Amino acid sequence: MLQSVSPHCSITSLSSIDKYQITSSSVVPMVVEQSGMGERAFDIYSRLLRERIVFLGTQVDDVVADSIVAQLLYLEAEDEEKDIQLYINSPGGSVTAGMAIYDTMQQVRPDVVTICYGLAASMGAFLLAGGAAGKRMALPNSRIMIHQPLGGAQGQAVDIEIQAKEILYHKQTLNELL
Repeated sequence: MLQSVSPHCSITSLSSIDKYQITSSSVVPMVVEQSGMGERAFDIYSRLLRERIVFLGTQVDDVVADSIVAQLLYLEAEDEEKDIQLYINSPGGSVTAGMAIYDTMQQVRPDVVTICYGLAASMGAFLLAGGAAGKRMALPNSRIMIHQPLGGAQGQAVDIEIQAKEILYHKQTLNELL
């Protein structure tokens, strides 16, 4: 049984497989809170969000960026002073989606503590470095990897030139921010 830090309710972790929520071929554990008003079930990520913990555990794309940005903004609205913890286990992904997360991390008033568990590669590593100064960490067996921006180019020569300039722009921007 997991115990909540809140004296108002306890949390019970469900352990049998039939009590797990299954979405997108992944298993998301559920927790049940018991209070004077009865029981409520939450997926584990929603429960951890209440503790100001956000997870990036996939490749960075626009959908993931929208979700993380929304969570950061929500937590800022809840409490402008208390730190937000962002746990990162990501192979990287879209530069523009990652920059949306990074810009929001810099814009919100609470410090964003970044913690690498597993892998922070490419844009995942950049986001790890984007945490508040002195509040960036990696667990002992995690790995961090940064590389040059990648991109494919096709089309007419003018199109390839435009794409090359865009890659160089992203490279310069990322290097300046690191």
